[in-house]
Amino acid sequence: MPTVSVETPIGRIGLVEDDGAITKVLWSVDENPPANAVQREAAGQLNAYFAGELTQFDLPLKPAGSDFQKSVYRQMLAIPFGETKTYGEIAKALEGMPQPVGQACGSNPIPIIIPCHRVLAANGLGGFSGFGGVEMKITLLRHENAYPYLI
Repeated sequence: MPTVSVETPIGRIGLVEDDGAITKVLWSVDENPPANAVQREAAGQLNAYFAGELTQFDLPLKPAGSDFQKSVYRQMLAIPFGETKTYGEIAKALEGMPQPVGQACGSNPIPIIIPCHRVLAANGLGGFSGFGGVEMKITLLRHENAYPYLI
């Protein structure tokens, strides 16, 4: 699967494409082969997101995961820019429990684009599936002016 890297304010991010859809976001990728159309579009949207010009990604996505994980990914995609939900709120929407929702968030293969950073624990930040852990989650929430939720 071809991976192309994009320089962003939070470091180099790799975009993995397979069969016309983004399947993974990787951290600290060194390779930079020629990008295909989907990767070029994803790179452009990531740059626009970090420039403050894009609040919702519009990309073909094909994250790996169980049916339950994919249902959690869809719930995360529905959280608007600058807003957050808790694991419990997503669990309630899916008629499930918060812990499996948290595990599904942690398995998110396309962080930032599928915004797992917008999902918080009932009494704190919770984790983050991408590089940098909770510190990166805070950075992304601040970028979206969602930092009042951190206080």
